[in-house]
Amino acid sequence: MEQQARPLAIVTGGSSGIGYELAIQFAKNGYDLLIVSGSDAIHRAADQLHDFGVEVMAVQHDLTRRDDVRAFCQRVRTLGRPIDAAAINAGVGVGGPFAETDLDKELDLIRLNVMSTVHIAKCIVQTMTAQGVGGRILFTASIAGTTPGPYEAVYSASKAFVLSFAHALRYELKDTSIRVTTLMPGPTDTNFFHRADMDDTKMAVSKKDDPAEVARAGFEALMHDKDHVIPGAMKNKVMASDLVPDAVRIAAHAELSKPGSASDPHSGSQH
Repeated sequence: MEQQARPLAIVTGGSSGIGYELAIQFAKNGYDLLIVSGSDAIHRAADQLHDFGVEVMAVQHDLTRRDDVRAFCQRVRTLGRPIDAAAINAGVGVGGPFAETDLDKELDLIRLNVMSTVHIAKCIVQTMTAQGVGGRILFTASIAGTTPGPYEAVYSASKAFVLSFAHALRYELKDTSIRVTTLMPGPTDTNFFHRADMDDTKMAVSKKDDPAEVARAGFEALMHDKDHVIPGAMKNKVMASDLVPDAVRIAAHAELSKPGSASDPHSGSQH
């Protein structure tokens, strides 16, 4: 009797951080992988993921570039096997006062966090629909998407888009065999804050969640068809809830994200 093929999962931003940990979750659970990132670290990640005894296909594409996104989607459409799951996770941040931040970096942020998310989601949903056997899609949003974020204004707005988009897709697809879940992490111990030029902020030096635990929570929520999951510390759930007035959440975000706040003696402590 021919051995049944393993399921296949796609992970964007799979070279590091939450994306890499999501790839580990899929691999541990017997999924073959197609992982993509703009970094050449994607190939090192693939070598490590092979240790789980699954097939790993790694492609290096800069998902801020439309031609690269198109090339990746063409790869997805021509895999010749069903896509069982996808984690649309690639994203980047930019920190600092909007009047002073680099516009090109912010436009790249929008291209990656918003435009490539829509483009890849379109490709995945259409491919899953055509294959006729359904699938699961996990979007990585953020609790930052639940409220305006001073000193991360464009990033927070981009994650608000992802949050709204994912919830809308979940509703549209509820009568199909495609399931959509949203992962909403809080501050997580990755290189995100360094890449976002936020090393001198209270957010960067405060205690953060373990990306492996964040990914595990996201994977389990996806497998159990949860609408969304907010992993990690209870403060994440509180800050993302309606229990805290918007004005308070905005001020709290500003305190944590303001440049120089890491060494500001007048800034409140964070536990």
